Amino acid sequence: MGALQITMGVIAVLISVVAWSVFVSGVIRQVRIIRLGQPDSTRNGPFWPRLRTLIKEFAAHTRMNKFRHVGPWHWLVMWGFLLGSLSVFEAYGEVFVPQFTWPIIGHWSVWQLALELLGLGTVVGGIALAIIRQLNHPRRAERQSRFAGSNFGQAYFVEAVVVVEGLGILGVKAFKISSGIEDPALWSSFVTKPIATLLPTSTAAVSVMALIKLLSAMIWLLVVGRTLTMGVAWHRFSAFFNIYFKREADGGVALGALKPMMSEGKPLDFEEADPEKDVFGAGKVEDFTWKGWLDFSTCTECGRCQSQCPAWNTGKPLSPKLVITQLRDHAYAKAPYLLAGGRKDVTGEEIGLTGDNPYAGIDVLAIAEAERPLVGGGDGAEAGVIDPDVLWSCTTCGACVEQCPVDIEHVDHIVDMRRYQVMIESNFPSELNGMFKNLENKGNPWGQNARDRLAWTEDLDFEVPVFDGELGEAEYLFWVGCAGAFEDRAKKTTRAVAELLHIAGVKYTVLGPEETCTGDPARRAGNEFVFQMLAQQNVEVLNSVFEGVEKAKRKIVVTCAHCFNTLANEYPDLGGTYEVVHHTQLLNRLVREKRLTPVAPIAEDVTYHDPCYLGRHNKVYEAPRELVGASGASLREMPRHADRSMCCGAGGARMWMEERIGKRINVERVDEALGTAPSKIATGCPFCRVMLTDGVTARQNEGKAAENVEVVDVAQLLLSAVKRGAPATVGASTSGGEAEADGKADLPTDQVGTGTVQPDEDKR
Repeated sequence: MGALQITMGVIAVLISVVAWSVFVSGVIRQVRIIRLGQPDSTRNGPFWPRLRTLIKEFAAHTRMNKFRHVGPWHWLVMWGFLLGSLSVFEAYGEVFVPQFTWPIIGHWSVWQLALELLGLGTVVGGIALAIIRQLNHPRRAERQSRFAGSNFGQAYFVEAVVVVEGLGILGVKAFKISSGIEDPALWSSFVTKPIATLLPTSTAAVSVMALIKLLSAMIWLLVVGRTLTMGVAWHRFSAFFNIYFKREADGGVALGALKPMMSEGKPLDFEEADPEKDVFGAGKVEDFTWKGWLDFSTCTECGRCQSQCPAWNTGKPLSPKLVITQLRDHAYAKAPYLLAGGRKDVTGEEIGLTGDNPYAGIDVLAIAEAERPLVGGGDGAEAGVIDPDVLWSCTTCGACVEQCPVDIEHVDHIVDMRRYQVMIESNFPSELNGMFKNLENKGNPWGQNARDRLAWTEDLDFEVPVFDGELGEAEYLFWVGCAGAFEDRAKKTTRAVAELLHIAGVKYTVLGPEETCTGDPARRAGNEFVFQMLAQQNVEVLNSVFEGVEKAKRKIVVTCAHCFNTLANEYPDLGGTYEVVHHTQLLNRLVREKRLTPVAPIAEDVTYHDPCYLGRHNKVYEAPRELVGASGASLREMPRHADRSMCCGAGGARMWMEERIGKRINVERVDEALGTAPSKIATGCPFCRVMLTDGVTARQNEGKAAENVEVVDVAQLLLSAVKRGAPATVGASTSGGEAEADGKADLPTDQVGTGTVQPDEDKR
């Protein structure tokens, strides 16, 4: 140990003391800040399923590998960070004594190979990630870049440290070999041993490289410890906790059912709730749960959510990534005020801090941040953290949640903010007023009379059984849904399903006037009160229908993806547990059982659009595709399909809101569908069918789509194939709409109004 080693060692120790102190202090502050969120006891267990999910997601990189060109490089960097930490700690000894190595394992060939792979993998992985970031830089790709809005300086800092760490590992090892300190087998040092032949003999160089390896890590600790909002760095620690505490203990993503409204860690009971005390959604950043604050802290700004968001991709101001980072920056800026005990009542009056100078000792920036509304327009100090146009652009399609590699729950957070805006502030898009009133007064978003719920049966040549107090021999309750009962195009799907069930001999019944909206549009729009009212009413009716039937045999078949999701995933929380199947699942089973036999194959090219609430939210991908194949059609997949399918634009109550910003989402999706050159666009949801038909009509009016292109439900394809001689041929109608098995065609949406309002510019 010479003077040089002693000097470098002392420098390393002194810097390390400071760096570790800053970092540990940062960890403590971050934990205190995250705990400012509301309690959430639903994340406490079960332990083993959550642990298995954690191990699977980080060790196998199951979610990161959804972007396969990124996953392997990140996997190398991740293991380089985790196991490479042993090499960093080893550097404390190597700075003082170049010959130092870990006892026992230090001279093992396996450890030498591990160091070789860690160093090489870290360098290659870090450089690859930097190249990927450059290739996707927004200066060239604009809104197509998933990194638009990300902090490039922080990302490059982290990637630079990664590369330097890897070079340090390889450098120390190479100089040890060149200096004769180590003589490993070539297979365990296939990079460093050849390099060592080019290096001089120098034990001092070993200590210098060890110091470089050590100081790069200490600089990283210093910077990260002082920058709690650097998610691209902090996710190395917080991601493990965020994955473990994800909403679904079985490892599923936070889709399907929405998170119930919570207050003080318990589901909110509207009969006993007090707006003065209870939390109604999220009106302030402290209204989010601690898991929400952990989400904000964990965002890596990778932009995968942004790249998949239909709103962002059509010129809307919404970016799921920026929503999370804006909430994070606001939360951490406001944290000093909250940690000091600051709190305001519903009128905005300060009730947490008292005295002649209640804000003494609190950062003035934190006080200013505390005055900002969570949601609001305007400029300067009056501007909200989240702009209303951002909040209401979301279709709740779940693409962001599906793609997030660290399990951030974007949709739950967005809906929580909507809940507060609707139920406390009464501040929401004016178009939703009519929808809410129709749901409350008429039990459906169109405002139609309940007695008309059976109008769809009038054209059928068989009797549709209606529930009359006895379930009888019925195996299924056919939940028609509001769209299936009232929307002209959706009625065709309802009739097709009813006819197919009749042909297959399936015993079923419908509720008719007793059926009301499941409440999906109200809930996704934030009106939890109306949802609870409708849902409780439906559960009471359904439980009476299935009275005396064991729960395993309470079967419901639905044609609407939104009804499917609500009945299957959300009604159990309200005492309604049923076996819910989508019509594509049931029909596919009937085809497999030979109870439905296609005899007139449809020799056409068909592309299939995955409804978000059937596909991403409920993982039903194969059944509708198998039905398309069973009908005899040739399936042509769109570039974005299955779990990456693009939304039609109707979800999140957007069906009843006008699109005034950017390109219409349904037109964007139709353009993608038309790129497959289909004669038919098939789907499995009435909302999707309405939106896609509107989009096709708009493109046909512009001369950008052939007149024979039509939008159908997969049930209609199957019915045409099952019923020999049905006049369901392309171009059979001269009205511009689609030909059906009943010989009647849709009218273009510029002639007949639908549930969505079509702007004049889309009719040209």
